[in-house]
Parts: sequence; C-alpha cells; structure tokens
Amino acid sequence: MSMSADRTLPWDWYSGTVPQNVQLADSAYVESTFSFYLFRSERDDAVSIGQGASAYLGTMFDVGASGRVTIGDYALINGARIVCDAEITIEDYVLVSWNVLLMDSYRVPADPDARRELVKRVPASVLRRFDAYGPALPIRIGRAAWLGFDCCVLPGVTVGEGAVVGARSIVIHDVEPYSIVAGNPARLVRRLTPEEINHGR
Repeated sequence: MSMSADRTLPWDWYSGTVPQNVQLADSAYVESTFSFYLFRSERDDAVSIGQGASAYLGTMFDVGASGRVTIGDYALINGARIVCDAEITIEDYVLVSWNVLLMDSYRVPADPDARRELVKRVPASVLRRFDAYGPALPIRIGRAAWLGFDCCVLPGVTVGEGAVVGARSIVIHDVEPYSIVAGNPARLVRRLTPEEINHGR
C-alpha cells in the first residue's frame, strides 16, 4: 500500500491519517482514513491488516482503548462496523459483506434502568459515544469464511473455517467449520460437502 510518510492516503477524500499503532502490510488497502474516526485503542498492536487485505469505504474501526483487531492476508472487508473492546480476529481469505456488524461487547447494560441512566449522560459527553460496559468477549472469524450482508456477530462467537453465514443473520453461538447457517438466531442450514470444500483447490 502506498501510504505517505505522514501516514495519509494519497487517494483519500478525508483529511485524516492512519494511526501510528495500525500496521498495514505493503499490499494492504484501506480506502479512507475515515475508517479510523472512532478508533481510540491505546495498544501498540491495535490493528494489523495483512498482505493483500482490503478495507473498503464504510468500514469503521470502532476500537476501544484496550481493543485489538487482526485482519489476515487477502481478507476483504466491505463496509463493516467493527466494534472491539477486547479482540476481533479475521483470518486469511475471509469475505465480510456490506453492513456486517462484529461486536465483542454490548457497550450498554442489560438492565433497563441502568441503560436509561447511561443514555441520559451521553449528551454531556464531548464525544457523545459509549465505551465498554461489562465484559468483552473475543470474536474469531476463521480462514475463508464468508459473512453475508447485514449479519451481526455477537460477543464470544467463533465462526469456523470455511463457514458461510447467510445475509441478515444474527450469530449468537459458534459456527462449525464448513457449515452454512442463517436466521435470527442463526441456525444450521447444512454442512458443505467434501466436493464443495475442495472445489477450486
């Protein structure tokens, strides 16, 4: 990737920079530094984007102070929202479609009274946003998995290698490798056949 010495992107429409604690491989691509507008991780290794990986317009790294995001080689992120307060790992060759939400924490309490009090405080906040509330549970998207558009992957979920998550699914449990899930909540549709798994190898 051709990033300037000042960590700007020559093609960028937004006048931002790639944060110092974001590592981009030489052939990685980030369409706009606006993807880091909500980025605030204090970790040295906050984001790593691998060889040939792409983060296209609309992708947002909403990464809290302790968050870490790893994107593997040749992964394609197309306008996803990544809400990370612990760790989100997207392995090699993963396809993440439009408007996918990956969230390793809920950022608001489950109790309605506590949630109401938290929402009341937002207008007084300079940044007008929620940070981590309660535990964050890591998410892992396995090698060559495919997440369909508008799906949501919730805290603590692992999507196995080669799995397919149908469009607009809500994933609340782990997804077995080489399986297809869909629905709200996502349920097993079927397992891929050996022929489908080996096709193109």
